[in-house]
Amino acid sequence: MEKQKLQELLEQLHTELEQTETVDEATGEVLSVLREDIGRLVRDDASIGEEHEGLSRRLDDAVGHFEEDHPKLSMAIQHVLDSLARMGF
Repeated sequence: MEKQKLQELLEQLHTELEQTETVDEATGEVLSVLREDIGRLVRDDASIGEEHEGLSRRLDDAVGHFEEDHPKLSMAIQHVLDSLARMGF
């Protein structure tokens, strides 16, 4: 059940990332990395366990980066982090 919820959250986050317009170079870099990470996980959730440490760290950093200018995106990222934490990642 939790994996299904995580997959749904990842898909929602992937959609949010695709719709976010970059405003500066730093934001563009963060978006690019997250798009790749989330896109890979959406296609193959088997890799979640292998990549959880780096992904969790990058997601956590992104929450702060997007909090002010993109609160909806920041909230979507936080939901994914919460789901990963409940799964023990």
